[in-house]
Amino acid sequence: MHGSIIAWIAQTGVNNVRPPLALDVGSATWPRAEAVVCINMIHIAPWAATSQLMRGAARVLARDAVLYLYGPYRRYGRHTSPSNDTFDRELRENNSEWGVRDLEKVSELAQDCGLVLIEVIEMPANNLSVIYRRT
Repeated sequence: MHGSIIAWIAQTGVNNVRPPLALDVGSATWPRAEAVVCINMIHIAPWAATSQLMRGAARVLARDAVLYLYGPYRRYGRHTSPSNDTFDRELRENNSEWGVRDLEKVSELAQDCGLVLIEVIEMPANNLSVIYRRT
């Protein structure tokens, strides 16, 4: 969606937003970042990619910088809606390494990497905004 992001930057005329960067979470080198935004990735990638995301974000974020995640999650071992349950089953049928993740397990992994959960915001379409801060 880089083209769309660039178009919105141009249309709004903001000068405090940099162009998006292509980033492979499995790469050992990431550019320094003031924030890391990850939208709709961890449920359509193997669990190892979530681990790589957390470790990479912890490496490149300054103290108190944020990692923002957006997407569907399970909470306390349960889907937040019937549609997320259906979506999870479809994902796992397409690839057994994919699936809607348990927010508590994601947050435990983040904590192990020095990222503290600071806020969970319910969003439309049964998604969550999840915000971690680098400690």
